[in-house]
Amino acid sequence: MTDPGDIELWLLLLGAVAGTYLWRGLGVIFASRIDPQGPAFQWITCVSYAMLSGLIARMIFLPVGPLTEVPLSYRVAGIVAGLAVFFLFKQRLLPAVGAGLLVFIALIYV
Repeated sequence: MTDPGDIELWLLLLGAVAGTYLWRGLGVIFASRIDPQGPAFQWITCVSYAMLSGLIARMIFLPVGPLTEVPLSYRVAGIVAGLAVFFLFKQRLLPAVGAGLLVFIALIYV
């Protein structure tokens, strides 16, 4: 005989799977009808960039955790180095992130 708790867990699992695949299926259905260059997507893109910028600014100016022990000048130097490499290397993200990280680590440990 199965435990009543096992049945509840299976029902929860089935509900989670159904909810996940329902939204995925609706996404597939509606994806072909949405214009990626339309005003709705442009607005979503702008909001996404604004949220990302806000999170980065918060990490620099209002850090939490171990980052609070790092001086502001070190955090700003890492960002400036990353931005400089980003624009010098034809807006390639990987070298920019690497340069910013290397400057940040070098300032901390040297």
